[in-house]
Parts: sequence; C-alpha cells; structure tokens
Amino acid sequence: MGMSDRESEIIAKIASGVSGLNARAWDRLVGNDPFLSHAFLSALEDSGSVGEGTGWTPAPILVEDSEDHLIAAAPAYLKSHSQGEYVFDHGWAEAWQNAGGQYYPKLQVSVPFTPVPGPRLLGSRPQQLLTAIEAVTTQNDISSAHMTFLDEAGVAECERRNWLIRHGVQYHWFNRGYSSFDDFLGVLKHSRRKTIRKERREAVDGLEIVTLRGSEIGASDWDAMWAFYQDTGSRKWGRPYLAREFFDLVGKCMGDAVLLFLALRDGRPIAGALNFVGPDTLYGRYWGCIEEVPFLHFELCYYRAIEWAIEHGLKSVQAGAQGEHKVSRGYEPVITKSAHYIPNRSFRDAVAQFLEAEREGVAAEIEWLRRELPYRSPA
Repeated sequence: MGMSDRESEIIAKIASGVSGLNARAWDRLVGNDPFLSHAFLSALEDSGSVGEGTGWTPAPILVEDSEDHLIAAAPAYLKSHSQGEYVFDHGWAEAWQNAGGQYYPKLQVSVPFTPVPGPRLLGSRPQQLLTAIEAVTTQNDISSAHMTFLDEAGVAECERRNWLIRHGVQYHWFNRGYSSFDDFLGVLKHSRRKTIRKERREAVDGLEIVTLRGSEIGASDWDAMWAFYQDTGSRKWGRPYLAREFFDLVGKCMGDAVLLFLALRDGRPIAGALNFVGPDTLYGRYWGCIEEVPFLHFELCYYRAIEWAIEHGLKSVQAGAQGEHKVSRGYEPVITKSAHYIPNRSFRDAVAQFLEAEREGVAAEIEWLRRELPYRSPA
C-alpha cells in the first residue's frame, strides 16, 4: 500500500476537551509527563479553571487511524487573550490589531498556566499533527498557532515546516550526583555556602516544616494551600487562574505525583509550596504565604526542592518562570523554546525579524547569567 493510501486513512479531528476522552488512550501517548496526563488536563477542565468564561476553550487536536485508535494528539486551546501563557505576545496582538486584523482567538498548544518544557506533539505522527494544526488555523481564519514550552524533538518537527522558533530563559537546578544537600553546598563558593546556610536557619526559626505526598495531603492542607495560592495569584494576576476544586481533583487523581511543603507556626500553616513529581524532575509550581517570613520563600521553593530531589534521586528541579535570584542559589539558566505558525506572510516576516533580535538578546543574557553562577568551578 502506497503512502498516499495510508495517509487517507488518517483522520484528524478536534475534540471538545480532554476530560471526555479515553484516559488510557490519551496517557499512552503522553508517557510520564504529569502536566500532560489525562488527570491534570481534566482537572483544569472539570474545575472550570479552563472553559467557559476563562478565555481558554479546550480544543485538543486528535489524529486517529481508520480503526478510531488515537495515534497522536496535541493539547490545544482557542484563546481570546494572552494571559496564563508565560510567553508574551501582547505586542504581536497589538500590531496585528492596529493593522486591522483580528489576533484573537488564536490557537494555543500548551498546558495552561504551566511554564514547563515538554512534548506538545504527542504520539508517533508529529508531521500529521502539525498538518492538522495548520489546517485548523487556516481553514478557520485564525491569525496564528502557538506551541509553547516545547521539547527539542517538537522544535525540530516544527522547523521542518518553517514555523518560527522563539527563545526564552528559565532556571533549572541539576543534580550532579550529590549525596546530600551539604554535598551540593560543597561545590559552591564559600561565601554562597555561608549565605545559604544562614538563610535556611533564619527561614525556619520558630517554624515546623512538613512534607506531604499524595494521600498524606488532607482537605485542611488543600484549604491552606488554596489560601496561599489565592494570595499570590491575586497579587500577581489580579485574579487567580486556578479554581479551588482543581486542587482537590489533582489531589484525588494524581496520587504520588503531588508533593506539598508546608510551614507551620504553632501547628497552623502559614506558607506552602506545591510541587509535582515527574520521572526524573521535581517541578515547583505554586507558592504562597499568609505571613511574611524572611527567606521562607527560598527555603520552601528552592532549598527544600533541591534537598527532596537529591534524597529521591531526581536529576533536576524546575522552579517555574522568572527569577534571576535563583541563579545565586545554584539554578542554572537554560533556553526554553516555543514555535509559532503565522499564515499571513507580511506579519510572519515582521515577527521573524523580531525573533531573530530577541534570540540574540536571550543568548547574551544567558552568557551573562552563567557568569553569575555560584559554583566554584564552571558548572
């Protein structure tokens, strides 16, 4: 059978959400990435964190064979704004609208509110998926399609089709075979070692820090974490992205992939950091506090995460977006990538020019940041 015959038996469709899809079929394509799991994406939908009234309309793109078996998929959303993405295209939207075009809705292939690099073209047919994504974009007269926080394999597939590639910066900690937190401190410059020990001492003075995983996290712990998240969320974004029920759902469905550090004063939680555990990475995701304590943020979000990763043999810690202050604490700058499909030729050319300059800027920034790393010999 020739390629063309086989191609014709591959069907692409758009579903109305991940929640209604067969969990086993979806997770088979995903592997072990906690944020792409059926449980995580469904929790976003079922809690109303995405969907009606949020500006995120779930529109996962599926590729099936003639027997209706799911062979490839992309977590996609139609978006009426640019919030909750961590890759900023507000300037593009403005330029497009000033030229009389409609930038929104755009097609966003991503994990909502989750700036974590990973695969976005799930399954074994990346080129068919990309064809489907391009077709959805052009046939519906959508301005653009964006695939954010994309792994290297996905970037290579997009480059084959001339998508535009954008670079950003994040900070990841790498476990170079450390046996303990002290072992890690041993590779830092003396002054940093002293500072970190001092910060850790002061952060926990008069507090008890508890580590809860999976089923150990009770309803009152989620209540506390929700209060912290809301506090941080409303300060950062005006309104928190995640609904209260989201936390219950991931707690219930994701088991040991969920890890919570809580700081208690006299038995009452005053701060917390919620993490997700991947096969070889610990992902720090949400933090908040109801009492300001110096260095407690660093303790719960950075040092505890590093310590836990070392104890559990994980290779790295990713502590989310932003934060040059992570560098002096041993987190290294890495390039993150996104891919962008813009059918309009002149708009595409303008964005391509912008991205070229931006990539040079990112490269220079990373070079500068690497010089700031606290390691004794080059890390």
